[in-house]
Amino acid sequence: MKIRHLTLTLVCAAVLAGLAAAPAMAQSTTTSGTSTTSTNPNQESTRLSTEFTSFADSDANSQALVTGLRNGTAITLTDTTAGTTTGTTTTTTTFTPATGKLGYGNVKIALSLAEASLTQAGITDPTAAELEAALNGGTLVLADGTSVDLKGVLALRAAGEGWGQIANSMGFKLGDVMRSPKAAGSVSASAHAHANVSVDKVVFGRSHMTDHPSATDHPGKPDFVGKPDFAGKPTLPTLPDRPQLPDHPSRVGRPGG
Repeated sequence: MKIRHLTLTLVCAAVLAGLAAAPAMAQSTTTSGTSTTSTNPNQESTRLSTEFTSFADSDANSQALVTGLRNGTAITLTDTTAGTTTGTTTTTTTFTPATGKLGYGNVKIALSLAEASLTQAGITDPTAAELEAALNGGTLVLADGTSVDLKGVLALRAAGEGWGQIANSMGFKLGDVMRSPKAAGSVSASAHAHANVSVDKVVFGRSHMTDHPSATDHPGKPDFVGKPDFAGKPTLPTLPDRPQLPDHPSRVGRPGG
């Protein structure tokens, strides 16, 4: 009996010790799981840069876009053009985002909308200047003399519009853009009007009213410089001086009665 009682005591002690250790083990497991699910900013930056490498034409350009939008700092993009006789030409474009610092989620939305807007304009392999126009706003002057105004997703955002509003103003649904920017831009109703465009130059700082005639082009009121001088108008004749009345004679005293 004593041996059986001792065995039961040992078993109970072992069970209690196991229960006491369980919370500590659970806490350790929970802490470990939390640390592995934390987001690494460097990983997020790398992921976004990889996602938009094709759109930006290079890893360096994509990284510059993500970093500049994230920090609200100047963005420098590089274009490399292979010439037929002069070899390779490299040009750089530097601009500052119209918005301040953006979270990584907003960076993704901004770049997705920019890509959709350029695809809508018929541009699938944009230059650095065209990227700037899509983000900050600008006018694409096409080779045929026509132009395409890009309002700039960052300029609209800086003006207080929400991402959904910006997408709707461009004819998109934000959900479609986030799933596939290029697909959303290519199926847009206005995309077919700008298929395979050739951009001659990009102009910045133009408002949407610049295509309208300026005030000097409108026929204004006639200039009053040539108005006839009123100095030649005939004057009225001068009235002659009125004759002076003769002095009244001095009254003589009345004759006596």
